[in-house]
Amino acid sequence: MPTEAKRAEIDALAENVKRSIAVFVVEYRGLRVSQSTAVRKLVRASGGEMKIAKNTLMRIALRESGGATADAIDTGPNAYVFAYGDAAATARALRDFAREKGNEALVIKGGILGGRAIGKEQVMALADLPSKETLVAMLLGVLNAPARGLVTVLSAPARGLVTALSQIQEQKEKAA
Repeated sequence: MPTEAKRAEIDALAENVKRSIAVFVVEYRGLRVSQSTAVRKLVRASGGEMKIAKNTLMRIALRESGGATADAIDTGPNAYVFAYGDAAATARALRDFAREKGNEALVIKGGILGGRAIGKEQVMALADLPSKETLVAMLLGVLNAPARGLVTVLSAPARGLVTALSQIQEQKEKAA
């Protein structure tokens, strides 16, 4: 039976899991304090939060929140990154930090997205996605394409008439 302090930590972690879109598991062994502060700042800027918790407590919190568990990747000293907004932006922040020279100690292990456990490769694929704003702009472009094509087709006869009239006018000006 967990103590009251552990119970409070489990409840806080379970609340974070319920609020988040995704939870990423990273190993932080070997990070200096300045590096840990920098990665936390990047994660916070991307709409997430990084917490260090005991694996057992996190496992209990995940089970209580009804999500999948990350049993295969929750060994060793782990930090858990909760993505509250754009999961791709948080994954991108982790990936970019880990790729920088000197930050190899941060190892992305995997995570939980949409109630399912995902591996490192899937986290990297998520990080490669364009930002939410870019995806919305691409969708709007696709939705506007038929209307733009219709306007172009409907305006073609009028444009042709204007072009023909301007050429006739030029010919008459040259002849005069």
